Amino acid sequence: MRELGVSIYPDKTLLQENKEYLTLASKYGFTRVFTCLLSIEGNEEKIIGNFAELVKHGNKLGMKTIADVSPKIFEKFNLNYNDLSFFKQLGLYGIRLDLGFSGNEESIMSFSKENIKIEINMSNGTKYLENILEHWPNTENILGCHNFYPHKYTGISREHFLKCSRLFKTKGIRTAAFISSNHGKFGPWPISEGLCTLEEHRGLPIEVQAKDLFNTNLIDDVIIGNCFASEDELKLLSELNKYMLVLNVDIEASISDLEKKIVIEEFHFNRGDVSEYMIRSTQSRVKYKGHEFKIFNPKDIEKGDILIESSLYDRYAGELQIALRPMKNSGKTNVVGKIASNEIFLLDKIKPWQKFQFKLKK
Repeated sequence: MRELGVSIYPDKTLLQENKEYLTLASKYGFTRVFTCLLSIEGNEEKIIGNFAELVKHGNKLGMKTIADVSPKIFEKFNLNYNDLSFFKQLGLYGIRLDLGFSGNEESIMSFSKENIKIEINMSNGTKYLENILEHWPNTENILGCHNFYPHKYTGISREHFLKCSRLFKTKGIRTAAFISSNHGKFGPWPISEGLCTLEEHRGLPIEVQAKDLFNTNLIDDVIIGNCFASEDELKLLSELNKYMLVLNVDIEASISDLEKKIVIEEFHFNRGDVSEYMIRSTQSRVKYKGHEFKIFNPKDIEKGDILIESSLYDRYAGELQIALRPMKNSGKTNVVGKIASNEIFLLDKIKPWQKFQFKLKK
């Protein structure tokens, strides 16, 4: 099951603020929590005490907390990879290794009696995962999670993201990546210009970022990297279809009731014999064969336009299409709507036979 998560940074905010944030996120169905043990400074006993209390609060809400750690944390608290009881006492579901060990240590930790999940960095593009797998870990306890990037222009490229994600997904490892709240002001580090994995997501509406990640079919869990996301953002994410791409659209005021039904209510999928010019959803022309689709808006076509063929196109009448390129209208095609401008890039990610839906933009 795909999940949504939030991040908290106990050393940056008050304990009560973090508790309230987790409670709010839980209300909207969020089940994962990312946090950080890398930047502990000051009164360690107090910080660890607050940290444990916060994790306990999340656990009561049914939320699973994974904390970012490094070999330095093991040294700082005199920990041993053969004994993960310290993390269990904190109530953690798992630990994320910001910097890993040699591969054998990760494998040994995956068999800990505490049954702690071991989450490893997905963004480096090295043979790190293969090295761990060669040491025969308990793969049920191995997870993958991409980095986030607080500095503008430092997030990873789509090409690198897809390459790294496939390495994990093809091995059956559960995956996660970060998106950024446009309301959140901070993360674990002094610089915070958003906290997303993909650079191209920086500044996009939060739900568009999440749609894109889920639509790759390579990411299981999507986590908001910065604090605090607004309630509106949490609500928008809670309403997402995590398994099917749902595109926000505007429709023409003069559209008929049947054409509106075709756009909003019918089940759509892209034909397998794909075109460079359009996505074709052809079942409506079969279902409504014989209906007269009158011509009413045969304007020239732009990328992102939603089209329904009129009866002037005979056997194509009632077919729904989405334009992938600008095209000259033959005078037989109705432009019935438009994909939301900040989601048009998602059209290029729709695969042959992929299912999708439309939703009226609020």
